[in-house]
Amino acid sequence: MTPAGADRDRAPERRWWGDHLGELRWQLDAARLLAHPVLRGRGVPGGDGRSVLLVPGFLAGDYTLATMAIWLRTIGYRPRRVGFLTNTDCSERALRRLEARADALVDGRGQRVAVIGHSRGAHLGRALAVRRPKLVSHLVALGGGLSSQMAVSAPTAAAVALVRAWHRHTNDRRDRSGCLREDCRCSFTRDYSAPFPESVRLTSIYSRRDGVVRWESCVVPYADNVEVRGTHVGLAVNPDAYMAIASALAAPSIGRDPTPA
Repeated sequence: MTPAGADRDRAPERRWWGDHLGELRWQLDAARLLAHPVLRGRGVPGGDGRSVLLVPGFLAGDYTLATMAIWLRTIGYRPRRVGFLTNTDCSERALRRLEARADALVDGRGQRVAVIGHSRGAHLGRALAVRRPKLVSHLVALGGGLSSQMAVSAPTAAAVALVRAWHRHTNDRRDRSGCLREDCRCSFTRDYSAPFPESVRLTSIYSRRDGVVRWESCVVPYADNVEVRGTHVGLAVNPDAYMAIASALAAPSIGRDPTPA
């Protein structure tokens, strides 16, 4: 049988229901963080004053990364918000917003920014690094599918479908060709799927206990893949993830930062 024939005969991937009840354990991740010395900046390398853009996940806003922002400031970085309330906008429009924010920060300091993206935030961060590699020095993906946007649980896919249906009734629906789908024909999809630039350091932090995103989609050969224990939601307040983030951001930039204009 030819490879093409093998592809046609391949059984479809089974629906995965995830573990959304188990995701309630994110509170244990938060409790561990409160008692962990990493929250006070102990045992991790200090920052270089670089701006760090924090991009929340699907159905989540900037507030979900507020604890991380306080911690990043403690260890010597400049955390910056994108301004997302729910991160449910059209992917291309959300990416343009992230791009404009990064552009303004680089113009202001002449130093590339780091991006930390949680879940869907990692999708946007990956696309930004491909589109504008001269803006991004480091990308840290927290439970973000880097090989597939929709490698998610059935309940999560249903929530995405509801948002997709809402997008179809917006005024610019004619410009949307499959918004929030793997096969959307927008520029975001092209950049998300393109080869990752060698000039950007990529760290993917994931958990095999992730109840929302298939952890296998977070592991890619072109990233430093770091496994931690905990939930998907809890990656935003996971002490092991914080230690991995500090190490990732402290790694030297690849190439040189642009000089201020």
